[in-house]
Amino acid sequence: MLTHEREIVAPVDLCLPDGRLNPEAVGWTRRPLHRANLRGWGRAKRWEYWGVVTPAHIIGLVASSLDYAGLHGIYVLDRSTGEETSRDAVVPLATGAVFPDRSGEGLARVGGGGVRVAIRQGASGSTVRVEAPGVELDLTVPLPDGHESLGVVVPWGQNRFQYTVKDLGRPAHGKLVLAGVEHAIGDGAFAVLDHGRGKWPYSIVWNWAAGCRDGLALQLGGKWTDGTGSTENALFVEGRMHKIGDELAWDYDRTDWLRPWKITGARVEAEFHPFHEKVARTNLGVVGSETHQCFGHFTGRARADDGSWIDLDGLTGWAEEARNRW
Repeated sequence: MLTHEREIVAPVDLCLPDGRLNPEAVGWTRRPLHRANLRGWGRAKRWEYWGVVTPAHIIGLVASSLDYAGLHGIYVLDRSTGEETSRDAVVPLATGAVFPDRSGEGLARVGGGGVRVAIRQGASGSTVRVEAPGVELDLTVPLPDGHESLGVVVPWGQNRFQYTVKDLGRPAHGKLVLAGVEHAIGDGAFAVLDHGRGKWPYSIVWNWAAGCRDGLALQLGGKWTDGTGSTENALFVEGRMHKIGDELAWDYDRTDWLRPWKITGARVEAEFHPFHEKVARTNLGVVGSETHQCFGHFTGRARADDGSWIDLDGLTGWAEEARNRW
């Protein structure tokens, strides 16, 4: 059941010295091995996104540089009441943003518009600190021994490409302070990282789904990778990744985002059942975005490398559609 895609097992630069895509960088990894040596402008994008699920809350935080602007923010959903708290900032030219070249190493730091995010990464894990009006997050995300993540380079061409790391099911502990009330983060909490570095086409649509429970995680993507020869699909069992190389079919209702989603392929028979929809829109003239991110539970099954089917029932996470002009 092994994927047809090429596994990379040694460190590699994402770009050639002239800034074009390094052909040797195209493939996938089980741990971060790419150095994202992006050069100049030209729709270069850098971001760190952490999604955190606790029994009481779902948290999303982003630090990004999109060339023309930095988009930073934190979002909190109270799972019992459905109340949303969102704090966002747009920083022209992403002034002051700092991003490391490698996932899992160094400091990512952004600030502006009342939002400050600092992410420190090392061999033992990451710490995340966010400060925004009425919201504070202090999070530690250890990196368990032997834990694998999915790194993928998606090539649209020599001058348009994306490197992503999807790291799922990381344990998380710390505290969330919301409107002056402190909430502990610990038992039952997990974190998901989306690390992105690349040079994008002007207009793109993507799907992303991620779900976790103890010892099991599912990472699925679609649309943006179609036809490139790369996918961002994987099953994680007890920290070990099973790479899924098939392009998947996504079936969902864009007029009713809370209806069940179906995501299927030769090794994936998943259904996603939303309980909440988050809508985010940005319009800065010629650039803009619209994202529908639904939180919910998964059912179904996915196939491991040895051909056995793994039950997905009880995975908690999200599925989304994002449409970007950037």
